[in-house]
Amino acid sequence: MTEPPLDLLAIAAHPDDAELTCGGTLARAAQQGHRTGILDLTRGEMASRGTPALRAEEAARAAKVLGVAVRINAGLPDARLENSLEARRIVVGHLRDLAPATVILPYPRGRHPDHRIASELGRDACFLAGLREYEGGPARRPEKILYAMAYREDAVKPTFVVPLTEEQFQRKIEAARCYASQFEGATAAGEIFPTGQPLVERIETESRHYGSLVRAPHGEPFHTDETMRVGDVTLLGVRSL
Repeated sequence: MTEPPLDLLAIAAHPDDAELTCGGTLARAAQQGHRTGILDLTRGEMASRGTPALRAEEAARAAKVLGVAVRINAGLPDARLENSLEARRIVVGHLRDLAPATVILPYPRGRHPDHRIASELGRDACFLAGLREYEGGPARRPEKILYAMAYREDAVKPTFVVPLTEEQFQRKIEAARCYASQFEGATAAGEIFPTGQPLVERIETESRHYGSLVRAPHGEPFHTDETMRVGDVTLLGVRSL
């Protein structure tokens, strides 16, 4: 590994997924001085709009907007993503190279098969990356896995919400707008079901809702399988009354 390890890595099935589900969190983390990255598993070559080459250009521009230090594409097949031995080997290799402390994965359920499989594949690869004898090592396992919950209609209550300032939210929107091939004139995308609103308005509605839960202008929701630990109950955020 020649680059410094990452503090935060988002693993997504397609270019633009990370921007929609956790772009604000990535922007906030970068502003806090953390080294962030995105691992896109596919090139989005099965999309009805745009081309893989164009989406790669859009992804690079969006990464700059969010302050992402590293963006890599694993080159796995779009709409044919599998949690296979070969796919795990490829993702483990990237995890070991990037050495992230925290990984954001898609929510385990979703209408797009690639999103569901990306979540399972990402979690399995995070575990396997810590096995010294797997593919000859080195053993590097992330310390924390977070599941991005935005736009879910079947999700449980978030474990926590990352508050976003107006400026951080606008960075998320600017990053999404980089994908003109996918989103210009759109009313739906990925897990975002249409409501008749333009896509940007739909994203803002969701963002303001989750922000309101933590008394912030905007927010992005996350789930963890493990229970969160609180060391001092007198310092808990968000007023109850």
